[in-house]
Amino acid sequence: MKRKFTTSLILLLTLNLLVKPFWIFGIDRTVQNLVGASEYGIYFALFNFSILFNILLDFGLTNFNNREISRHANLLSRYLSNMVTVKFLMGVVYALVSILFALVVGYSKVQLLLLGVLAFNQFLSSLILYLRSNISGLQLFKTDSILSVADRVLMIGLCSFLLWGPFRERFTIQWFAYAQTAAYAVTALLAFLLVVRRTEFFKLRFDRAFIVSIVRQSYPFAILVLLMSFYYRIDSVMLERMLPDGAVQSGIYAQAFRLLDAASMLPFLFSTLLLPLFSKMIKNNEDVRPLLGFAFRLLLTVALAASVACVAYRNQIMDLLYHAHSAESSAVLAIQMVSFVFISFVYIFGTLLTANGNLRHLNLISILGVSLNVLLNLILIPRYTVVGAAFASLATQLTMGVLQSILSCRVFSVKVSLKGALQLALFVLFSIGASLIIVHKANSWILGFVIIIVSVAIISFTMRVVRIKEIFLLLVGLEK
Repeated sequence: MKRKFTTSLILLLTLNLLVKPFWIFGIDRTVQNLVGASEYGIYFALFNFSILFNILLDFGLTNFNNREISRHANLLSRYLSNMVTVKFLMGVVYALVSILFALVVGYSKVQLLLLGVLAFNQFLSSLILYLRSNISGLQLFKTDSILSVADRVLMIGLCSFLLWGPFRERFTIQWFAYAQTAAYAVTALLAFLLVVRRTEFFKLRFDRAFIVSIVRQSYPFAILVLLMSFYYRIDSVMLERMLPDGAVQSGIYAQAFRLLDAASMLPFLFSTLLLPLFSKMIKNNEDVRPLLGFAFRLLLTVALAASVACVAYRNQIMDLLYHAHSAESSAVLAIQMVSFVFISFVYIFGTLLTANGNLRHLNLISILGVSLNVLLNLILIPRYTVVGAAFASLATQLTMGVLQSILSCRVFSVKVSLKGALQLALFVLFSIGASLIIVHKANSWILGFVIIIVSVAIISFTMRVVRIKEIFLLLVGLEK
């Protein structure tokens, strides 16, 4: 199982690391530099607002479906026929609720129109994720890996033409949203055709009893996703609404958040592979601890390397990427990249608990996370603006990561030895110490950035946090 995880992960990472960074830094960043922090800040706040009620598009069905199809592949035809109908009904409900709350918040007519486009994009994105859950549930990880970047490849093509073609001078943030709509629509159609090929039959149905049964089983997933969306996305919405120059502050926050979002792609990809693998292993009464330990140690190494490198060269990174507000956003970046380490914990341990069905505990933890995040934002944003929002996020992610890791250890009887804990603590300290030395010795910050990444990897191998032999054996298809 570890071998399958590793080979699938390599393909998934390769495709995503080729495509998504260019989307984030080549396209999305260029859009912000072109339209300005204020206009992009409004878009960013509306985009995050559209995500807050995203759960109404899914209600936990995607995670539930991934888990069930990975265990019972014969249910695909029945589930697909009913769930596609339900997805469209959910889209209507989601649109109405989003617009209603947008009116309550006080968005203008122009903002509401843009929100409408972004809401439709969220529907298409949710539909793609649901269709992909069938593919990954069937363990077709190569196909899923290709689909995971299909929408971005199309967006890159469309946006590149708009940004560097004859229409550059007339480019607006609305065009950016429309290009995403077109790319999502084509990808959704492709994913649907791929899934239908795997079914014995497909006919749109609305089996009320079946839907009620599914919703009863999946509503804990829905609550969990709703809560996680709030404590991860509410910061920019509160910034834009609470401050007199909220649009600009939201844009500044977006500059740093873009790098956090890019970095978070890695643990997210881990989780998409781990969920069906954990689910199947738990069903078959297999010991998940070896896979859990391997995934945790590998992701910790990568997350720590990215975190210390970005913190060390935060000013240089922001100056390179943006035309304005780089000083303010560099402080936010440092705080958010520390958060990234704990976000990685959530993706590993939260995925394991989800696969095991410990949703009640996860929801209780997430309620605490939402409460803590909103309270801290209310206190810190008026006084410290974007830095306050970043600290609120850090405190929330730290709390979530620690609580979920503790719960996972208790549920699966994972015993952390004093030697193991000391090993990880020394690994973190040595990595930070090495980065401080490199910052003062390196002549070029880009060279220093690369050396820090390599140094953390070497320290990890030297301290046997991640073992080269283990990775080699997995790559050649042997089980340790």
